[in-house]
Amino acid sequence: MLKRFFSILCIFLLLSCSKTEKPIVSFYYWKTIFKFSKTEKEVLKENNVHKLYIRYFDIGLHPENKFPIPISPIRFQDNPGEYTIVPVVFIQNKVMLEKNLDVNELAQKTFDFIEEINSKNKITCEQIQIDCDWTLSSKNNYLKFIEVFKKVSKKKLSATIRLHQVKYFKKTKIPNVDSGVLMYYNMGSIAPDSLNSIYDQKVAERYLKSLKRYPLHLDFAFPIYSWGVHIRNNTVIGLRSKMNTKALEKDPNFEKTSPIFFRVKQSNYKNGVFYEENDLLKIEEIKTEDLKEMAKDLKDNLIRKPNEIIFYDLDEFNLNNYEKNTFEQIISCF
Repeated sequence: MLKRFFSILCIFLLLSCSKTEKPIVSFYYWKTIFKFSKTEKEVLKENNVHKLYIRYFDIGLHPENKFPIPISPIRFQDNPGEYTIVPVVFIQNKVMLEKNLDVNELAQKTFDFIEEINSKNKITCEQIQIDCDWTLSSKNNYLKFIEVFKKVSKKKLSATIRLHQVKYFKKTKIPNVDSGVLMYYNMGSIAPDSLNSIYDQKVAERYLKSLKRYPLHLDFAFPIYSWGVHIRNNTVIGLRSKMNTKALEKDPNFEKTSPIFFRVKQSNYKNGVFYEENDLLKIEEIKTEDLKEMAKDLKDNLIRKPNEIIFYDLDEFNLNNYEKNTFEQIISCF
């Protein structure tokens, strides 16, 4: 009888293990006009995506009176009705640094504006995400904002979490949210050196072991964007979005001098930006191998598996850099 019991138990455990679900694929949508291209629609369908994290608006400070104001709210041209929508609000840290900030008013106005956008576009949502890279100086206002917003909204709440906030959580504290999303990118300084500021495994390694001690459940956001660091006289003068190696290799105005650096051969305008002769563009991009490396390193340092991998961000320019099965490969690593 005892032997039979253990046999049944073993079968049950094996079945349980075999039914372990992989994380789902989700995307951030970070443009100010919500409208899908053909490629974007295809990627969503191929990856069985049902959930989108849509940036609704930023919150910054009015340049004169320093009051919080919404910046670049989204406009919907396509109907997102077939997707579960999570509104995301990005709050600039300088807002939370304001000593006289009325946190209660900010929380109420933030929620009211989200509801206004939802009502206008016939969107219902069960979850809202707050995106803010809070610091030790701003944590009191930020943590209070989260508390008030949660009461006001009565919604499930998630927050973006940075690596430094994981490692030093006893100092930076943990917001009172239902879950967090670890932003596994923007790890270094934007500089004229040869390092990739978007992702650097050596930088990430300094923080990874801390994941096992972090009390809040985390999902992960992976980068699929690229940009060019515009350098003149060894000084960074700007970031140029939607720039990659493939595009510059086809442009006769640019000469490839190393795997990541391009020199401007002759002064020209590209995408509305003026490039002076001998300027440099350092291309920072994320390859499939980088994404696999991220997934493996994270898996090796986890206690709890993520429910979602959210890719930043859904844009045809970004998607064209990856093979069809790339996103499936990444979630399979978990």
